[in-house]
Amino acid sequence: MKRYFRFALIGCAAVALGFVACSKSAPQRVSVKNENTRHRAPDFELHDASGKVVRLSDYRGKVVLLDFWATWCGPCNIEIPWFEEFQRTYKSRGFEVLGVSMDDDGWKAITPFAAEKKINYRVVLGNDKTGDQYGGIEALPTTFMIDRDGRIAKTFVGLSDKKEFQDAIESLLQAPERSARLLPVRPNGS
Repeated sequence: MKRYFRFALIGCAAVALGFVACSKSAPQRVSVKNENTRHRAPDFELHDASGKVVRLSDYRGKVVLLDFWATWCGPCNIEIPWFEEFQRTYKSRGFEVLGVSMDDDGWKAITPFAAEKKINYRVVLGNDKTGDQYGGIEALPTTFMIDRDGRIAKTFVGLSDKKEFQDAIESLLQAPERSARLLPVRPNGS
């Protein structure tokens, strides 16, 4: 008898979960922060593989996926092909991927890795100061979605879902740039 009640209870719970999971009123995932709650992304000056200075402010007017990563990071290696795909798919619409490598070995590690992976977006060498500007990078990958006005619209920490990235990119590409916000961004983010 106890066995019958246990199976009945499990069956009822499964049916109830099925109704909740398939309900039309399931909560919708919010892809980016509301415009009023976004903060300016701190500007930085970092160098790419050719030694050229790269500033985040160089990308003003574009939607930017700013990815803090390292060559030794397993989850980073999973996301990099997605970012290459996003670069190809959305570049013509005003989107750019910018990778900030946090490798201690610098270009010695990054250059062969980028060549092997055929990374098609710009990579710069980061440092602790840059990570600190972004609240301290506690885990890799840490990725920031930055809107056309240079504000952080979403933060991803750790391995994230490809669809979440796509949703955020699409949402930000559809939003118009407002020139009133195109003020210089200082290194302190103000």
